[in-house]
Amino acid sequence: MRIGLYPGTFDPVTLGHTDIIRRACSLVDRLVIGVAINRDKGPLFSLEERVGLLEQEISAIAAACGTEIVVHPFENLLIDCARDVGASVIVRGLRAVADFEYEFQMVGMNRTLDDSVETVFLMAEARHQAIASKLVKEIARLGGDVSKFVPPAVHAALAERLGRK
Repeated sequence: MRIGLYPGTFDPVTLGHTDIIRRACSLVDRLVIGVAINRDKGPLFSLEERVGLLEQEISAIAAACGTEIVVHPFENLLIDCARDVGASVIVRGLRAVADFEYEFQMVGMNRTLDDSVETVFLMAEARHQAIASKLVKEIARLGGDVSKFVPPAVHAALAERLGRK
């Protein structure tokens, strides 16, 4: 069984994330969505909320693609998380050249730590390339409409969190 790990903070999950999840399903038999506990980033949503929002989104994707998808919170090194879940592949989404530079360094470090785990990059669909969780949160905080960037459940959670209707 080929197991893939798609890590991120998913604060919040965006249509870019769900696009990568959907497309990663064709590469693996089981996809683990690793939700990073990163206290330094000061997430808008708690770990439990991020996990819950992801679980809502993945059920339909898993049913449509026939791939088992699970959500797994982690706070250790990415390569250790990959070992913990039995992943042989780390899936990373790319939007722009700036993403590649950072990811290139990460691949080098992860390969040094464990060269049995491969990293696969998937480019976000063109319509999702500008979407970043950080920008979604900023737009939402300032009263902008983020419905084009996030799934409906996430849109509702953002509105509730920020006290908007």
